Amino acid sequence: MSTTLDHHTGQHLTDQVEHAVKRIGVCHVSMHLATGGLERLLVEFSRLNDTSRFCPQFVAMSDLGQPADEIRGYGCEANSLRFGQVGKLTLLRNLARRLREDDIRIVHTHNTYAHFYGTLAARWAGVPVVINTQHGRGCGPTWKHRLQSRIANRWTQQVVAVSDDALDLCRRDDPRAASRMMRIWNGINVTRFAYRERPVTNGPPVAISVARLSPEKDFPTLLNAVAEVVKEVPDFRLQLVGDGIERGKLEKQSSELNLKNHVEFLGERSDVPALLDRAGFFVSSSRTEGISLTLLEASAVGLPIVTTAVGGNPEIVEEGQTGRLVPSENPKALATAIIDMCHNRSQWPEMGRLGRHRVETAFEIGRMVREYEQLYDQLLLEQTGQ
Repeated sequence: MSTTLDHHTGQHLTDQVEHAVKRIGVCHVSMHLATGGLERLLVEFSRLNDTSRFCPQFVAMSDLGQPADEIRGYGCEANSLRFGQVGKLTLLRNLARRLREDDIRIVHTHNTYAHFYGTLAARWAGVPVVINTQHGRGCGPTWKHRLQSRIANRWTQQVVAVSDDALDLCRRDDPRAASRMMRIWNGINVTRFAYRERPVTNGPPVAISVARLSPEKDFPTLLNAVAEVVKEVPDFRLQLVGDGIERGKLEKQSSELNLKNHVEFLGERSDVPALLDRAGFFVSSSRTEGISLTLLEASAVGLPIVTTAVGGNPEIVEEGQTGRLVPSENPKALATAIIDMCHNRSQWPEMGRLGRHRVETAFEIGRMVREYEQLYDQLLLEQTGQ
């Protein structure tokens, strides 16, 4: 009798221990795990997750790259569904089977396309919680994106926008889901970027811009602005870090504007923190942004910023305090702000100090991951009581 009781008691205690240590399965679904700001954030999810409570894995619908290798280096799975090589129904079936077999409790989708297919697969697999993060502005540029988003949002417990601006657009895109939308600012690993007060020197003023050389970054406007700046500040220099489909076009424009001695195309670089550290200030001409990680990185090293007042940029840059905000697609306004920055170097140290403080307090990556994990807990409790 006592032996049976001891056996049952021991089994009960074993079950309790197993329940206590069983981690919650979370599956991040994105379109790619190749180079990009979104992918850098996914790497941080793998690095900083609470391993005592969560067991994250990462699924890309298509390409894998360096971020997938980094994620695996932190002990998490990273796989591709090979979108384009299999039919959409097969893709859904494969993802749903993975979610069931791995006992996934939370599906965290990123942007609209992955959200649509990830949500359908989660519903098919019986996953109790679906979260979507929109990393840009709104739920997509076309009616098809917005329709897919609205369909997926019907079965989504929470939609997260990365800026207040993006949150407003998401709510306008899908008013019926507005009550299930919130904002969590993106973050960066501040420790990667050593803060240094900008010295007040008399050398040539050097600005830096880091971004994909793609249409939405609007580098033609920046080059036209530089052509105006050098008339007023002849020793001004601009370093462009990044590559992309517009590089040839931009190099041709730079040559036509006689900017060979003023603009340097550095291409893709692995030493971005060091390049930022050597510059005087940062400049961006984007037409659209969510929360720009490059602006956060520039602020982290103590660079003043000149940027367009689009998307989440005004949530990062405080006008007159940490930098200057100008209208987009306006070379004259951008040139005026750059010239003003060049002529007021004495303001750089204080602007840089305030920018670093803002990143540390509002945009640190650990804070971002903790906020998502708190959301996971809240939604899982609401949906399952556990």
